[in-house]
Amino acid sequence: MNIKAVAKLAKVSTATVSRTMNGSAKVSPRTAERVRRAIEELNFYPNTNARALGSGKSSLYGLIISDITNPFFPELVKSFEDIAVAHGQEVLTANTNYDNERMKLCVTRMLQRKVDGVAIMTSEMDDRLVEVFSRRHIPLVFLDTGSPSPGVSCVRIDYSAGIDAAVHHLIALGHRRIAFISGPMRLASARMRYKAFMESAARDHLDDNPKLIAEGNHRVDGGHEAMKRILASGARPTAVLASNDLTAIGAMGAIHEAGLRVPEDISVVGYDDIQLSAFTMPPLTTVSLPRAEIANAAFKALLSVNRNETPGPVHGEEQMIKPKFVKRQSTGPVPRSSR
Repeated sequence: MNIKAVAKLAKVSTATVSRTMNGSAKVSPRTAERVRRAIEELNFYPNTNARALGSGKSSLYGLIISDITNPFFPELVKSFEDIAVAHGQEVLTANTNYDNERMKLCVTRMLQRKVDGVAIMTSEMDDRLVEVFSRRHIPLVFLDTGSPSPGVSCVRIDYSAGIDAAVHHLIALGHRRIAFISGPMRLASARMRYKAFMESAARDHLDDNPKLIAEGNHRVDGGHEAMKRILASGARPTAVLASNDLTAIGAMGAIHEAGLRVPEDISVVGYDDIQLSAFTMPPLTTVSLPRAEIANAAFKALLSVNRNETPGPVHGEEQMIKPKFVKRQSTGPVPRSSR
């Protein structure tokens, strides 16, 4: 079975079949659907390597993430793959583990596989590596880093809106002594969340004891150790806001080990709304980052650049994602003894 048979059954040219398989915007939706039905009826599975040589397109997108062990990222990967499959694309996923050397290896893999574009869902990216993609005219989309430029798009998270919603929720419950556990400060996303909290704390005149601020590592053990340090400092908070849900879950463990209760003694708020957060004991109040919306924005940014058939590099776009506050049972009124 070959492309000519598909073209004959669909009553189109072989060029139209090729354009359909490559996702060209020049093919009308009705014609594209007819071609896809013919492909399915004939069980036609084209040689993707040969197709890539002929068209210059691999139908493969790269997706680089920071930490595959953090449930936030597998959920993001699934959403990105879902929309990619729906558009006839494959996804090559790579995990950096927050390591610059691994990032270089990830970039090498992407180049070897001749990806059509790369979504970089990490907090940091070496400018020299960006230049490598740029020289090869491979479009990029970043999460929270960089600025739109030719071939480069950005998806941004409004961290301040999420932090403000969490702080205002705690203030409404009577809390003023609110601790904050950040992520590793070498990461841009962690610095943005920390900055958003400090601005909100100053604006709302919260207790400014430096002992209420601790740095974690965006993992459960880091949240656990950071919370232990806060409790050992003597500046016992009535509430704690964590930079992500894994940090919050670790903090809850440290609170329980200290013989305290959540939320009766200390309220806890996370950030991300990973699926696990709804099933902790008690269920975690958190700020939800919509993975499907982030993945959709990233994929559509790459697709729009790839489908633009005008000569020269296409200027990327920027999209802002708004988080949503999710109230569960890990927050409650300030303890009577602390009022």
